[in-house]
Amino acid sequence: MKTTIALIALTAALAAPMAAQAHRAWLAPTSTVLSGTDAWVGFDGGMSNGVFIPDHAAMRLEGLVITAPDGSTAQPENVMRGQYRSTFDLHLTQNGTYKIANVMSGVMASYTLNGEQKRWRGQAAEFPGALPQGASDVVATRTSNRIETFVTLNNPTDTVFTNSASGLEMIPVTHPNDLVAGEAATFKLSNDGAPAAGVEVTVARGGLRYRDNPEESTVTTGADGSFTVTWPEPGMYWLNASLRTPAQGETIASNAQYVAVVEVLP
Repeated sequence: MKTTIALIALTAALAAPMAAQAHRAWLAPTSTVLSGTDAWVGFDGGMSNGVFIPDHAAMRLEGLVITAPDGSTAQPENVMRGQYRSTFDLHLTQNGTYKIANVMSGVMASYTLNGEQKRWRGQAAEFPGALPQGASDVVATRTSNRIETFVTLNNPTDTVFTNSASGLEMIPVTHPNDLVAGEAATFKLSNDGAPAAGVEVTVARGGLRYRDNPEESTVTTGADGSFTVTWPEPGMYWLNASLRTPAQGETIASNAQYVAVVEVLP
């Protein structure tokens, strides 16, 4: 069986392309820093031409995982999927920082069997064993796509910033709920657990509907995967990175995507 494997973004599972295409995926909270014994935060998720403007498609939330400050999994409430956006609420009951992530991965493959073109989709652990005997001319895509944001009740904590070593991930150096306009913030990108060097990160501020200037810039990660952003204005920001790695020998080619949404305060 001749097999060619390439890793591309899981656009079908999220119902729309990521930043490499016309539409951008985002998961935006109504607030990021709250206080009190408990609090509620709402979230919108969608794909659109301008970030945070629900005008194209709602985000599918099958891969939604919410990690509480103590490492447990919190559950979303009042989940709804509309035409242009998906929404849900989160009840914050623990002091500290929560990570809200929509993570999708898998394998999509095409192959020839008895002269007919066939398709298969499933998890990476199932491939290629799930293909029928006699499958040939196999072209498979292993997918990795992560969209996340962070909210904090009272004091920021860093217990949720763990690395799963799967696809592109961001490990903050500066806490993502402690961002201030005019000040520099540093983050690190990793790919499959290793520093993601030389990766271009797009930074875009929301509110495009009310101005002519898109206020978009790019920075490139250093040898250790770190990059620094100095926020020009307060607001909600969209960070996006993608990484394509060609196949070399036995190494599988890859294309990973990452999105973070952060709020910058005055």
